[in-house]
Amino acid sequence: MKKIFLLLSLTLAGHLAVAGGGWPQPKGKGYFKLSQYIIRSGSYYAPSGDIIDIATASIYITSLYGEYGVTDRFTVIGYVPFFSRATLNEQVNANGMLVAPGDAVNSFGDTDISFKYGLTRNKPIAVSATLTLGLPLGNDQGGETGVLQTGDGEFNTMLSLEASRGINSGKGWVNTLLAFNNRSNNFSDEFRWGIEVGHKLGTKWSGGVKIYSVNSLNNGSDVETPSNGIFSNNIEYLAITPEVNYQLKDNFGLSASIGFAASGKRVLASPSFSAGVFMTL
Repeated sequence: MKKIFLLLSLTLAGHLAVAGGGWPQPKGKGYFKLSQYIIRSGSYYAPSGDIIDIATASIYITSLYGEYGVTDRFTVIGYVPFFSRATLNEQVNANGMLVAPGDAVNSFGDTDISFKYGLTRNKPIAVSATLTLGLPLGNDQGGETGVLQTGDGEFNTMLSLEASRGINSGKGWVNTLLAFNNRSNNFSDEFRWGIEVGHKLGTKWSGGVKIYSVNSLNNGSDVETPSNGIFSNNIEYLAITPEVNYQLKDNFGLSASIGFAASGKRVLASPSFSAGVFMTL
């Protein structure tokens, strides 16, 4: 049975690199989003970076994301994938004979809890530092094959620094991110960076493009792990994700995005799709 690798990272990039950016939420204010994420692919970036064919794999994630300002400088952030489904299509040979049956797993997913602190106040460039704890609440040996996963079974601790600036009289914005992710259980640590450029498009619409990169330090085990995408060891990718938002009311709206892996190692080589509803306090 071939291993499968799912690019869950493209959806995670959205909440890591954007939302508040370098701006903490004001005291008593918040941002909350319910999202559905989908990726389905029969191609894969191998460890060499080449694209190869694999058995078609899919993942579907329903998640809640939220930011809440405890004080004007301190914000609590949560990402909770409360339903994750990973599937692997059956494999047949050229004669139509079944080589391997399909497989699937449904479960809770790995969850992130973050604490953001604003380092600057009332400055043109807003800078903040964030501590993110990755909780291994997902299934790391799912399905009959044991290769379908909604978690990696290891604890993450990530430190990130974000800087943001408004442009064009506040109608646009630029967010940047630098981060170091420590992974336990002999997984390699990671260096991450991201940038987002966005702008309001009239009174209802806004749009932007996010670029997010994960780079392995290769300081853990070099053994190939039977896991999917973000749950694999030594993954690398450069994700480009255009997103559009529509404001239905002052505090309620819709969002949609498409994520592309411009390059990668140990990740799927197909676009991901995400849609959601958001509200602000």
